[in-house]
Amino acid sequence: MQKVYFKTFGCRTNQFDTQVMMSKLKDYTLTNDELHSDYIVVNSCTVTNGADSSVRNYISSMKRKNPNAKVILAGCGSHSKGESLFEDKKVFGVIGHSEKENINTVLKNENPFYQIGDLEHIDSTIVEEFVGKSRAFIKIQEGCNFACSYCIIPQVRGMARSHKEETILEQISKLASNGFGEFILTGTNVGSYGQDHNTSMAKLLKKMSMIRGVRRIRIGSLEPIQIDDEFLELLDEPWMAKQLHIALQHTSDKMLKLMNRRNTFQTDLNLFHKIASKGYALGTDFIVGHPGEDDKEWDEAISRVKELPLTHVHAFSYSKRDNTASAIMKPEIRGNIAKERHRELTAIIKAKNYTFRREHTQNLEVLLENGKNNIFYGFDQYFNKIEVKSNEDLSSNWVFINDVEVSNEGNKAKI
Repeated sequence: MQKVYFKTFGCRTNQFDTQVMMSKLKDYTLTNDELHSDYIVVNSCTVTNGADSSVRNYISSMKRKNPNAKVILAGCGSHSKGESLFEDKKVFGVIGHSEKENINTVLKNENPFYQIGDLEHIDSTIVEEFVGKSRAFIKIQEGCNFACSYCIIPQVRGMARSHKEETILEQISKLASNGFGEFILTGTNVGSYGQDHNTSMAKLLKKMSMIRGVRRIRIGSLEPIQIDDEFLELLDEPWMAKQLHIALQHTSDKMLKLMNRRNTFQTDLNLFHKIASKGYALGTDFIVGHPGEDDKEWDEAISRVKELPLTHVHAFSYSKRDNTASAIMKPEIRGNIAKERHRELTAIIKAKNYTFRREHTQNLEVLLENGKNNIFYGFDQYFNKIEVKSNEDLSSNWVFINDVEVSNEGNKAKI
């Protein structure tokens, strides 16, 4: 059988989409060897110009290293750059999001093809296994109705639409019966789940928790305005991971307005303190160096960051994305200034995380990934990574830890 290699760029949604394609292969063999594969399916990211460059560079390198392989472009990049890459004969084929479930048939094309499909499709695939994972990603929705000035995602993923509740619950049930205990809900804009089906994220979570074998549920990322009273009532549930990632993007109200965001700092501050009072770790996304972020805005933003009970941050130095409102905004922030601000921000959150970890050393419930040489890695309920030494094979096992060595670099324990 011919061999297929999958290369995945970008977010957890893309990781899930790759698993969907893998599950649909019937007449081909999966391989981890990209240099000896017959097909290379590139599940691409296009969130920034830099992401596009990474995809193009990878495709070019594979054309040199494995010239006989047929390269197929999938993912968000197929909708933004697929046509030009196809016309320039950089790839053998291009498929859009709506075509990924047909991957087994698509690969049988003997001639170059461009099958972009539409942006209204919802997957119906039930993924029953996750290759190389001990935690399962569950995509519950697709697309986004927001119009953030820096973001191209609505243009390449479409408007927000929810997966059917019965499909989600069936998938979780099958994965739980296959030994998965932790489930991570993902999507383009996860918190919008249910708005088109007269339901909500909170209602879905309650039903998920009742499935035998479900031990912990994480939520990929939420918008502040999507956290309502119904959701807040679930924070004391034992199956909720004690960490939430809430995407603020900035703490200056001027910058939030420029970014066309729907949140304001004061409401964000109140929300974060309310959730932190329940013992939760809190993460966020933060864009540094967006056009218009002058010294005054940055000084205000960083002082406000210090007020927030944050423990994790996914910080981005702004990268221009063509065909977005932000791409033509002035004044632009020099790269060296953005890098320095990025360092300042991450150092503050690293110190906050260290303090939090020192205060949470008991009753840690950790799902370990695969390990080697008697060293295993996993995440506790607060989404802090921990290194565990053991003479037993603890791969894909849950462990309870009460004796943790905390350092600036991370947590360690022996069992």
